Amino acid sequence: MSALLSQLEAILGDGGVLVGDALAERLIPHGHPLAIVRPRTTDEVSEVLKACSETGQPVIPYGGLTGLVEATASNATEVAISLERMNQIEEIDTASRTMTVQAGVALQLVQEAADAEDMMFPLDIGARGSATIGGNVATNAGGNRVIRYGMMRDQILGMEVVLADGTILSSLNKIIKNNTGYDLKQLFIGSEGTLGIVTRLVLRLRPKPVSQQMAFLAANSFDEVTDILNRLDARLGGSLSAFEVLWQDYYRLVTTPPAAGKPPLSHDYAYYILVEALGGDDSRDADRFLQVLSDAMEEGVVADGAIAQSQAERDAMWAIRDDVGQVGQHRPVFAFDISVPLSKMDSYVIELRQQLDTSWPGNHLSVFGHLGDGNLHIVVGVGDKLAKPAVEAVVYAGLPERGGSVSAEHGIGVQKKQYLGMSRSADEILVMQALKKTLDPNDILNPGKIFA
Repeated sequence: MSALLSQLEAILGDGGVLVGDALAERLIPHGHPLAIVRPRTTDEVSEVLKACSETGQPVIPYGGLTGLVEATASNATEVAISLERMNQIEEIDTASRTMTVQAGVALQLVQEAADAEDMMFPLDIGARGSATIGGNVATNAGGNRVIRYGMMRDQILGMEVVLADGTILSSLNKIIKNNTGYDLKQLFIGSEGTLGIVTRLVLRLRPKPVSQQMAFLAANSFDEVTDILNRLDARLGGSLSAFEVLWQDYYRLVTTPPAAGKPPLSHDYAYYILVEALGGDDSRDADRFLQVLSDAMEEGVVADGAIAQSQAERDAMWAIRDDVGQVGQHRPVFAFDISVPLSKMDSYVIELRQQLDTSWPGNHLSVFGHLGDGNLHIVVGVGDKLAKPAVEAVVYAGLPERGGSVSAEHGIGVQKKQYLGMSRSADEILVMQALKKTLDPNDILNPGKIFA
């Protein structure tokens, strides 16, 4: 092992390999590796993987380490590879609306760079300040605006990736239409670093919105929630960009002290909806937004509503939705990220609540999510940290029969390996394993993640 580390130090130079005290100073979740290697270029990534491949050395890809399924779990026999020094925005092409970046750039820096050029990079997640673009690719990140702009997969035009043996696949394509055989980049999006190390990307940018309309709405039934979604999607001319739903328990939690958020609506309703529409004409967009909501209220579909009148009020509304830390009041808690078809979501939550109440009377359940794309976040507190496997079984049990997914946007990692078969058929898993064996025959890239 010392010979390999010496070889890697020779490849990467000063500061390229962290061991000992330099490694101990790092706050690393889910175990400490033998070393962290920090290449500066794609060629250096290639040389590192070539050396590790020749010796059978397992390599754990590190991004911003903000994942929630232990996809970066490591131990003292493994070497971690971090692209934190590959953190440059190489080019912004305003004509083609693209940005070429290295994979170690933080998401927030990409957003800010696009904004400075009067454009927008629409992917947005709570960990934007520390999550890296490469990590977003590895997990196919989703976030708040999937309903309009899609997931990370939809933001990528070109990619450069290094395979386990050091082979560099470089296709930094800037065009949307490119029907020339297999779209190889799709293999690596959402693969959690098990098939290759993404080093550089061409990202698709969008026009910067001129207007932002936001409101908190209340509904008394789930049928009203889906009616509101369909109305807004149809009548806002394609500008609906977020449709976040908070069940009453979660809304009450994040708008009651010690939470800082002040409730824009009373606590009397079953569902609360944060709506955002991004458009290109502030005056007309505001008038249309108000008219659509007024019509829905007059027809009794919306029970109550509050429209943001300033940026401060818009920020406050998002802060209520994002104050997930309040669930910590009921520690220990178990968090889940699932998808359920909208038509079957209400029955799923009702059934889940009944089963939790039967097994753990007095439990604390919080439900919220990006409802426009079928993604629910579920947080359960039952007062017993050892109950996690039993709670998982209850949460996931109702998904297969409803065509749901055990992971909406965080991946599989280690935590959800045993449940992969609930969302993927045996044949699908066999094909995944065949791809893994083809691209990484020695199983050195993030071994033990997604499946055995």
